[in-house]
Amino acid sequence: MGEILKGATLIELTPPRLEQADLRIEGNKIEARGPQLAPKPGDRVTDLRGRLVMPGLVMAHTHLYSTLARGMPAPEQPLKTFRDPLEQVWWRLDRALDERLITLSAQVGAAEALLNGVTTVFDHHASPSFVEGSLAAVRRGVASVGARSVLCYEISDRNGKGCRDAALREADAFLKGGRSPRCAAMVGGDSSFTLDDDSLDAMVALATRHDVGLHLHVAESPDDERDARKRFDKGVMERLDEHGVLTPRTLLVHCTHLSWEELSLAQQRGCWMIHNPRSNMHNSVGYAPAGKFGARKALGTDGIGSDLIGEAQFAFFKAREAGFKIDPLHWLAGGQHLSAEIFGQPLGQLEPGAIADLVLLDYPSPTPLVAQNLTSHVALGLSASHVDAVMVDGAWRVWARQLLSLDYEELRAKAAEGARQLWSRMSAG
Repeated sequence: MGEILKGATLIELTPPRLEQADLRIEGNKIEARGPQLAPKPGDRVTDLRGRLVMPGLVMAHTHLYSTLARGMPAPEQPLKTFRDPLEQVWWRLDRALDERLITLSAQVGAAEALLNGVTTVFDHHASPSFVEGSLAAVRRGVASVGARSVLCYEISDRNGKGCRDAALREADAFLKGGRSPRCAAMVGGDSSFTLDDDSLDAMVALATRHDVGLHLHVAESPDDERDARKRFDKGVMERLDEHGVLTPRTLLVHCTHLSWEELSLAQQRGCWMIHNPRSNMHNSVGYAPAGKFGARKALGTDGIGSDLIGEAQFAFFKAREAGFKIDPLHWLAGGQHLSAEIFGQPLGQLEPGAIADLVLLDYPSPTPLVAQNLTSHVALGLSASHVDAVMVDGAWRVWARQLLSLDYEELRAKAAEGARQLWSRMSAG
């Protein structure tokens, strides 16, 4: 028994393609595509005339725990440098997390992602006061709403060698037994200025042993480069390359302060580069040279919500302001290609045999929508408010803008109470 999605306009991003056609979903896959598909006995037929269907969006970098940070009291001391908000806000926040708050933040963060059309979340997690079992807690939260996830624990030396070793053990344990068809894993790393050489080597060894990639912050601010020069007498990318970090499975997040030579090295090694334009603007770290990121690129939010369409628009406008031209379609499609690589499955497609991760859009455009002007519509017209329904792995997770797996209002109430507890712990030190 399957489901026929009838009469929608199917949208694929690269190359831009629009076609009015039906899809037949059976199990977790697209079984057929074409005009006027005939239902099989027992099939449900869903009329989607006037709607758009596209592959699910992918948030290639976020911190789900930051979902509970919105609206928290500002730090008492003024924030003057890049490290100030890390030390006074984010590193205090992650130390205040416990198992319940980890699961809750992942649950509400993933729910918001689904409501914004995001079907896959790449989460970069840290909770130094609750390390063992933390990735399973994130997985539970994400799985409870039905989203797909790629998880990692942020390995760092900033809390001492004991905490670093606990993080390595947690990553190893999760890579051994925590993965599932909708939950993949990587080896995470904090910014390189928080990582000694032996930590980099341990991360690479762990990733090699489990045949997975690395996911780490790189050159978000000039601190990375200054630290690499001061401590190791070499540039940040040269150091990472010498330790074997730069591979086709590596996600380099931000890349705001990389030179053209360093960007070229990342491309030569086949690394993915993840652009987070709103985070860069919020933290005043400068403009990432996104126009030079090459073909293997995707968008993240760095914890500032989960609106990937909005993030693509910020990337588009910020690039225009900086004198670059970028196509938001390529950036959104990049996340889909990345997810397909990580899961080893045909994700990000609307063809028979592809995994059915879909977004249904109610976008009644007042102007013609064709392949030739799809970029303009994404940059200037489309928004997350047009997301009407979301399917992950062949099952509807959002319908008529309502989360199907749980009571979203009840979840938000729990999140508000959890946020108050988190803020209280942070203020207590």
